[in-house]
Amino acid sequence: MNILILSGGSRNKIVEYFKNELKTKGKVFVTDCDVLAPALYKADQYFIVPRIEEDGYIDSIFSICKENVIQAVFSLIDPELNILANNVHDFKNIGTIPVVSSSKVVDICYNKYKMFEFLKSNGFNTISTYINKEQFYLDVELGLISYPVFIKPIHGSASININKVESKEEVELLFSKHDKLIIQEYIQGVEYGADVYIDLISGEPVSIFTKKKIKMRGGETDKSVSIKDKKLFELIWGFVKLAGFKGIIDIDIFEVNDVYYISEVNPRFGGGYPHAYESGVNFPKMLINNLQGNVNKVEIGDYEEGIYMMKYGEVYTGKI
Repeated sequence: MNILILSGGSRNKIVEYFKNELKTKGKVFVTDCDVLAPALYKADQYFIVPRIEEDGYIDSIFSICKENVIQAVFSLIDPELNILANNVHDFKNIGTIPVVSSSKVVDICYNKYKMFEFLKSNGFNTISTYINKEQFYLDVELGLISYPVFIKPIHGSASININKVESKEEVELLFSKHDKLIIQEYIQGVEYGADVYIDLISGEPVSIFTKKKIKMRGGETDKSVSIKDKKLFELIWGFVKLAGFKGIIDIDIFEVNDVYYISEVNPRFGGGYPHAYESGVNFPKMLINNLQGNVNKVEIGDYEEGIYMMKYGEVYTGKI
């Protein structure tokens, strides 16, 4: 059984986890457009490919899958998810399963305003979000929202180009310089992350791991502690079922005055997933089990509370 991880970047741990689970049963292949992506050198075999927006990119991935008998492929970056979702049938025709939610679901996750609309229309508490700055100004006048607020790209990731602004003048300046921005409520509360596995065969959420975030770096969880809350598990389960996710997802949640607010969803492995794996929440094993035709048993909350994660730097050296 061979697995292909796209856009490996510096996500070495994900590669290691799959190698640990596959052992002699198969190989882990990794791609990236950058020869200096560290995760490449943890793989059994790697490929340097074009950037995802370049002509010929998807054909290069198809070729890798066919030539190496890849059973499953998934990506570790948001912009690539729709490429997979839009080519599901072509992948399946060559015997490869793309581990990704539907293109409709991926599109909602990648567009922060669409996610806000989805959450709001389905009765979930979420962070107030505006795509129209004039509507935002009106709500400020009505006292429905106040400064400071965050302004960020509608399709942003990794906390790139996020600005905390204090005035209308700052809003105008940013909107004059950049396109496709949203304005988002600034809320002060406890931030949580949830790693969820939705069984590829049954369609049921079979594993949920939740953690309180202690420190963030570059948009990823740097320090966190595992927690359990039945109310939070129930919220996540209901949301995931309604939205129709598949495979691995990562959810950002805030708690304010004992109320949970769903913020954003990454329908892929999150940067904080190593916390879950090291706590015994084994998504690679679950995925491999699905690929072998088996339904996973439900293991929601099957881990210990109070386990801390602390990331630290590692170094790879060698000839390339």
